Amino acid sequence: MTTERRVLVHSNREALAGSVAARFLTKMIDLLDDQAEAHVVLTGGSVGIEVLAAIAAHPGRDQIDWSRVHLWWGDERWVPKGHADRNEQQAREALIDRIDIPASNVHAFPASDEGLDLEAAAVRYNDELLAAGEGAYPVFAITFLGVGPDGHIASLFPEREGPRVGHAGVIAVHDSPKPPPQRLTLTLPLINTSERIWLVLAGADKAAALGLALAGASVADVPVGGVLGTKRTVFFIDHDASSEVPEALIAPTSYWTGAMDQANWMAAE
Repeated sequence: MTTERRVLVHSNREALAGSVAARFLTKMIDLLDDQAEAHVVLTGGSVGIEVLAAIAAHPGRDQIDWSRVHLWWGDERWVPKGHADRNEQQAREALIDRIDIPASNVHAFPASDEGLDLEAAAVRYNDELLAAGEGAYPVFAITFLGVGPDGHIASLFPEREGPRVGHAGVIAVHDSPKPPPQRLTLTLPLINTSERIWLVLAGADKAAALGLALAGASVADVPVGGVLGTKRTVFFIDHDASSEVPEALIAPTSYWTGAMDQANWMAAE
């Protein structure tokens, strides 16, 4: 077990998405050999959705017993069900509608047209999480996160109250600097209960925020700097996002793009 953070650099977005997809499927097979079920937290964002599409396109997807996988989300926009801006809707189109997973295993945030106000929706999702864990939060085997150019993760934005919330749970966001202003999000303490946190990001506009986070910037200013899984925290990035990453944190990546070394593959779990 280790709580260190490592960075894996890929040549481009396509290579990044493909290697994360292959890694995810390998890890899920391994996990489900040892445990009855696995809880996974999905992210939105362009790179996150590209990863889901790559999982759907990978032949290994059919080796997963999806009836033993539960899908959650790190955050959601407060828009109607089926709206194109919902992370859930994008994930359904990229992956969920293409795999054999029970509807009861897909745990979407409430939508704005389901008769709840934002605060009540946060309570409902929190209750659903606790029910899945039989009174405690479920153990997230893998949590995917995207990272914004400002260093935000989920809907926890710099210089807002969200990153400062000190308890595990689900909160309503009323003042997102990105539209729409109303959102739902897991808190950082809940995210950090995840065994493995895999951050996926690409583009030169992410380089500064990533560099600041890895250098120890405050969570209030750069929320991604506070992310730390209980077993492993890995930043999967493309070359364009790597310009400000300390070399000591960059792991060898030959096994992602060439002949795979199984020991290396599993060592960075």
